[in-house]
Amino acid sequence: KMIRRFQPLGILGSLLLCLSSCSSVQIFGKASPPENRQGIIHVWAHSGQAAERQVLEQQVKRFNSSQKATTVRLTFIPEGSYNAQVQAAALSRDLPDVLEFDGPFVYNYVWQQNLVPMDKLISESVKQDLLPSILQQGTYQGQLYSVATFDSGLGLYGRRSQLQAAGIRIPQGNQDAWTVAEFDRALAALADRDRDRQVLDLKLNLRGEWATYGFSPIIQSAGGDLIQRSTDRPTTSSLNSPEAVAAMQSVQNWIKKGYVDPNIDDAAFTSDRVALSWVGHWVYKDYAKAVGKDLVVLPLPNFGQGSKTAQGSWNWGITTNCPTQQCQKSAMQFLEFLLQPQEVLAMANVNGAVPGTKRAIAQSQLYAPNGPLRLFAEQLLAGQTVPRPQTPAYPVITSAFQEAFANIRNGLPVKTALDQATTTINLDLQDNQNYPNLNSVRNK
Repeated sequence: KMIRRFQPLGILGSLLLCLSSCSSVQIFGKASPPENRQGIIHVWAHSGQAAERQVLEQQVKRFNSSQKATTVRLTFIPEGSYNAQVQAAALSRDLPDVLEFDGPFVYNYVWQQNLVPMDKLISESVKQDLLPSILQQGTYQGQLYSVATFDSGLGLYGRRSQLQAAGIRIPQGNQDAWTVAEFDRALAALADRDRDRQVLDLKLNLRGEWATYGFSPIIQSAGGDLIQRSTDRPTTSSLNSPEAVAAMQSVQNWIKKGYVDPNIDDAAFTSDRVALSWVGHWVYKDYAKAVGKDLVVLPLPNFGQGSKTAQGSWNWGITTNCPTQQCQKSAMQFLEFLLQPQEVLAMANVNGAVPGTKRAIAQSQLYAPNGPLRLFAEQLLAGQTVPRPQTPAYPVITSAFQEAFANIRNGLPVKTALDQATTTINLDLQDNQNYPNLNSVRNK
């Protein structure tokens, strides 16, 4: 399952966990300083699921055998300490040539001057084939720094028969998503037909990045945000605005009313304890197996400004350790190989994610126009998804919001929790002079 993707996104605090020796292809421990050899491209990837590792190994072999000029050497890094090892390697100038990283990290890595822009490296045909969401996530201050072979989908899974039995309208897409008032009535109607009244799974068994990925779209749908993006300054018109507070009060009320299953065993939906599950694409296989044709995929509720949903997953970037034009061209050649439709589908078919290119989506059994997860592809293609804040402050932002969500879940007044998060984020922005434009910093 891909639930392991949601790990805390701490940066500085995790540095003490780093170790710094070792070498070889497929290391599941410490990472090695890359060698500088003609024609060799060093690549680091997160260890992830076994099936993902196997596919990537096979892709590297196919790329290496497809031409003679470049040899890719692949190293896997344990996911739990991945960012810590990247930070340690950056400090010692031992980064690989190509780096995989969780999408929202791109802005902090760029700010630390660890990534090179791709605009002059990537071919226009490959760029145009990428999902708009991937281009949006990979762009910082007008330049493209990352690409991805897959993206993510977020919504509600439901049991159609239970919804129909309770007289609940079934939305067809984001355009006719339930309003929050409709969703509240739906929960009440389902609870009236349920013995323990627990009818909704919010994946409260997950920790870390899940809180930001899964629930910041609520605030964005209400008209707020984690940060005021035009200036990178959170103000009372964003995270702790009246709209954001009201939206998160809805979530707190679902919990207080007993509608939410704590899902300690991660089986609330598959064991038929609840009729609705708020989660992403990675559960589809298990849910389809448990529910069969009764399974329906629905958009998240509309909290006032349209149904919004999340985006983003693991990305690829070219590091500043690959300084020569030839090195960067070779690195881009490898990434473009991964972005061929058959290679995109090779990975998406094992991890269940949304294929990262339009051509691959058209060939996907899950995400093509008549596929069972077409909603997730439509959300990404139509711009109904919201990237996590595109600022180097993101690690602080997500940590603050995770803490706020935990406090809201445990009954702290919503305004108090969001005020505290806003204060934390503001302090980071002040400490870093609001992360001025990189060009102005470099020209000083």
